[in-house]
Amino acid sequence: MLLAGGCASRQPAAMDPVASLSSPIVIAHRGASGERPEHTLAAYARAIQQGADVIEPDLVPTRDGVLVARHENEISETTDVADHPEFADRRATKTIDGKTLTGWFTEDFTLAELKTLRARERLPLLRPDNTAYDGQETIPTLDEVITLAKRHGVAIYPETKHPSYFAAIGRGTDAPLVAALKAAGWDSADAPVFIQSFEIANLRRLATMTKIRLIQLLDADGAPADGAAASYAEMTTPAGLAAVARYAWGIGPNKAMLWQGDAPSTLVRDAHAAGLRVHPWTYRAENYFLPSRFRQGINPRGHGDVAAEISAALRLGIDGFFTDFPAIGVKARNDARGVK
Repeated sequence: MLLAGGCASRQPAAMDPVASLSSPIVIAHRGASGERPEHTLAAYARAIQQGADVIEPDLVPTRDGVLVARHENEISETTDVADHPEFADRRATKTIDGKTLTGWFTEDFTLAELKTLRARERLPLLRPDNTAYDGQETIPTLDEVITLAKRHGVAIYPETKHPSYFAAIGRGTDAPLVAALKAAGWDSADAPVFIQSFEIANLRRLATMTKIRLIQLLDADGAPADGAAASYAEMTTPAGLAAVARYAWGIGPNKAMLWQGDAPSTLVRDAHAAGLRVHPWTYRAENYFLPSRFRQGINPRGHGDVAAEISAALRLGIDGFFTDFPAIGVKARNDARGVK
């Protein structure tokens, strides 16, 4: 399959099942979420229009077992649920991955009920222009995201959110995800899909359920919520990366992990030595999210030079990257490859 912006990978097709994607790949983080409310069909469509190779839906379940695209199962920040008096009694306090949260949770709503809600911008202070699109979109299902991706010939990069938590309450997401992908005809190592998780146990389980590429997410601090490793730092040692390579195709590290101050860390080199691809997250244009050397001005919502930040990472040899601004990412990638 030739995907959006598709051309030959840097590696031969026989060696790399992602050879039909542009390389390095541009992954639209929650869609073009710098320009539209995240995890909406409008955000994904905007990303596709801008040339993203891949769109990313984070997945959480409904009460009736349907996987939907939300960054978190607590939806008060990303929908108008608080404005619906009929759902006032659904407000609850829960402990998820050790954190106590109060709000409204997808697992307490049927899909039909969720579809009565409308999406809104999660970061209105940093992205005020996006609020113009508040109320226009519903919460998309995984099936709707798959349909959109197939229509436009792009890949998808679903994240299983809080898999241990959902499994513990009887709403596990691994089997429904694999079933939906299989129904779409995607169950092989060359399917246009990457499955990602911050946990380890569910990726190991998924490795026995599907041949689809798996990505171990890594953060600069902390440890997997399932307790399967003492820390993410332990997982990025050469021995830790070798262990990850036994079940995963690649890693998705916090972009800060590529650097030690302004100097490169050894993570990209060490991951490649272990046979793992590297897809760091998340490149955002606002000064608030940028390292000081790439900021422009002092306004947190002002845009700095994220293209330069992406270019610096590309020079380290990354295999792809997550960005809220796919148009900037595509141009930075193409400029690095000498493509006009």
